[in-house]
Amino acid sequence: MIILKIGGSILTNKDSIESEVDAASLKRIASEIKRSFDNSSKELIIVHGAGSFGHPPAKKHKIGEAFDESQYPEKRLGFCEIQNEVKRLNMFVCEAFIRQGLPTIAIPASSFITANDKRITKGNLDLFKRYLGKGFIPVIYGDVVLDDELEFCVISGDQIIQYLSVNLTPDRVILGTDVDGVYNKNPKTHEDALFFDKFTSLEDLDTLEGTTNVDVTGGMVGKIKELLYLADLGIESKIINAEVEDNIFKVLENKEVKGTVISRGN
Repeated sequence: MIILKIGGSILTNKDSIESEVDAASLKRIASEIKRSFDNSSKELIIVHGAGSFGHPPAKKHKIGEAFDESQYPEKRLGFCEIQNEVKRLNMFVCEAFIRQGLPTIAIPASSFITANDKRITKGNLDLFKRYLGKGFIPVIYGDVVLDDELEFCVISGDQIIQYLSVNLTPDRVILGTDVDGVYNKNPKTHEDALFFDKFTSLEDLDTLEGTTNVDVTGGMVGKIKELLYLADLGIESKIINAEVEDNIFKVLENKEVKGTVISRGN
């Protein structure tokens, strides 16, 4: 079993105020996944980010922050707006995959996951197992969910990966981003950015804290913390550049691809 995360920055312009899909990138990724399925059998779960569809309304409505009872109607509508936007992006993703002949089935986190203080606490995965057993590819994404402490919160795709991995024990976890892996600075704006080919402990994060862009779901530092938890369970993960042609195909086929490995091993 493989869990593949496709970052929102690959599918959309995350900083844009307009919710637009990068159709060319989405079509290429879908075709690479199809080539891998035609080449070798595998169980696959796809997780994707919210990008420009989810992040702007999440910031606008401050979902996940404490609020008083008088604000409840406004927050409730904000919750619905975000849920609708990320569901709309998911529709584009699934349509592109189905056109390539991939049997994808959308399973929104908001339909079965609940949280407490922004951490997932409950989520029945029986449906995931049944769909996988019948040859489907479940697709889940960053979403808003009910929160016992805060009423509502945003759950990132990275936290969803951790929850799925803990309960489904995949063989591999792959995160496709818009850079080659983890750097101590943004490599797009800093020529002296240092690349990490491997992360093994929280101490490795000392060179990253405060130097990466952090969004409402945690940014790169948040991704690494979630993945280090999986490393403790013996589940290795790898962060790669999904914008490089054939990288998705190669990594699904377990071929060598430049990236950052998150593991507790040497």
